[in-house]
Amino acid sequence: MPHPATASKHRRLARLLLWGLGLAGLALCMWQTAQVAREQALQSLRQDAENELRLSAAGLTGHLSRHDYLPEVLATRETVKRFLASPDSQDPMPLNRLLDRFRATAGVSDIYLLDRDANTLAASNWHRPDTFIGQNYRYRRYYQEAIAGRNGRFFGLGVQSRERGYYFSAPVWLDETAPDARPDGVMVVKVLLTAVEGSWAEQDAELLVTDRDGVVFLASQPALRLTALEPLGEAQRVTLRASRRYADEPLPPTGLRPLEHRDERTRLVTFARGPLAGQHYLSLTRPMPAFDWQMHILKPLTPVSSAQWVSASLAGGFYGLMVLGGGIGWQRLRLRRERERFAERERFAERERLTLARARDELERNVANRTRDLVATNRRLSDEIEERRRAEQSLRETRDELVQAAKLAVLGQLAAGINHELNQPLAAIRAYAENARAFIARSRAESADANLGQIVELTERMAEISAQLRQFSRKSGDTLTAVSVQSCFDYALRLFQARLNEGEITIERRWPETTAWVRADPVRLEQVLVNLIGNALQALAESPSPCLTLAIETTPERVSIEVADNGPGIPEDHLARIFEPFFTTKSTGSGLGLGLSISGRIIDDLGGRLEARNAPGGGARFTITLPRDTGPDGDRARTKEQSHHA
Repeated sequence: MPHPATASKHRRLARLLLWGLGLAGLALCMWQTAQVAREQALQSLRQDAENELRLSAAGLTGHLSRHDYLPEVLATRETVKRFLASPDSQDPMPLNRLLDRFRATAGVSDIYLLDRDANTLAASNWHRPDTFIGQNYRYRRYYQEAIAGRNGRFFGLGVQSRERGYYFSAPVWLDETAPDARPDGVMVVKVLLTAVEGSWAEQDAELLVTDRDGVVFLASQPALRLTALEPLGEAQRVTLRASRRYADEPLPPTGLRPLEHRDERTRLVTFARGPLAGQHYLSLTRPMPAFDWQMHILKPLTPVSSAQWVSASLAGGFYGLMVLGGGIGWQRLRLRRERERFAERERFAERERLTLARARDELERNVANRTRDLVATNRRLSDEIEERRRAEQSLRETRDELVQAAKLAVLGQLAAGINHELNQPLAAIRAYAENARAFIARSRAESADANLGQIVELTERMAEISAQLRQFSRKSGDTLTAVSVQSCFDYALRLFQARLNEGEITIERRWPETTAWVRADPVRLEQVLVNLIGNALQALAESPSPCLTLAIETTPERVSIEVADNGPGIPEDHLARIFEPFFTTKSTGSGLGLGLSISGRIIDDLGGRLEARNAPGGGARFTITLPRDTGPDGDRARTKEQSHHA
């Protein structure tokens, strides 16, 4: 029989070996599952990238190809040929206006006419400071191809406008019947590429287009435009400078660094610098032989990492369940054997009973260990519940801060009007103060006192303007009260008084004589009305007879609040999306697209509804529907009733 100490040592070694094998099996299972999940996720991500890249390439090709007919059509017009025959003896303005009309109709950037020596004779942008008239474009390839008798194409950075564009050219013939005839001029059409980039911003990927030299001239990420995927050699830079394709831009490298080559067109990459640094992407390339370009799409690898973690966690959990089941079975088998041995040893002397006591003590230790494990698991669960509660509280605070930020953004838009409102009283205060000093020097105390009285009135007026700003910028509370809709409208109009006067905007009020009360938070309702009126004033900027309509309609249960304008209205395809976060039709830098989204959320929180539609006679109409309230008396009655129940 082996010594008890030796047997115990062997059991410990066997237990450690089993634990090591179990952990090694867990690691191997999770690693293998993660690798399989990674490959599947990469295949799915590549398929999505292939579809998006194909659609984007087709859209870019269609956008450019729909204008290639225009220079050839214009080159055959008799007006163009007559002017080109004797440009020095004719007024170029009729041709300039004709080219400008064609530009507006076709939706292109610029149209211009070059003579045989590449000098610009007429252009659609004759009235702009950066007009092409008088410029020579002999170095441009579209001129060289067209003067040789072929239709030309070229892309690059405009030398005058500094805008990226694609150029179509066609030769202009005055007499093409002669055997040695050559073109007498070149008609050029420039198409901007920014509209295509704008459509790419809606995709969950980065898109970019490179030329044969690897220069990025189209990109959904602005910081990547006019950079090079790989560092350019000196010979390439000399060639590019000679063609003036990208003017004098430095064309720095993007910092792209390959991580893994998947196939001929697919690889995993990252960036050492720039806005995309620190992230990994799936890069897929699609050639565009018609333009000698390559289009690239960069899909973030976040879904791949998530799939790996989820699959590895599930595999680890399944493996743990299997090991736990085996352990429980083994433990039950062990306990059964212990009971059998206990029954056999019960017939023996005190030594066997001592062995039974040791087995009982070991069982109690196991129960205590498992109890501690359950207590620790319960504590972790409680910590997770508390963490979720804190996360929800943080989410509510973040939402409130976003609402406050939107209000401060509106204050920024109102800054110019408020500055004008404050400058007038300040100028008047200075004038009255100087007059008062003169009156005091002449011992005319009554006149000086009158001027000081005027100064007091002006400072009170400036304090009212400051109070309006403080009232608008304050944070709202969580308690709903009775709010006067007419007072909220009057407050919002006071904030925009300078813009209303400057734009000569007519205000039409359609509301009842009696005060309309709603159940709401006054600060949040005022913010929504300020946002809607501010949007209406922007829509009325180009209207010849601007009119702002404010209406209130009441029913026994609800109150409808309407803000309408007679501007251009909302495009039908935008109506379904105007309340989405970050959706905006304004130009870059004019807004983030959060105003209507936040306004809709505020009205929902108040138990109401915000709707948008176009008016039958033209213009946009926004309608707020809120629960009706009985007024301040009803608030006092509710407070008294709550105190009574308390």
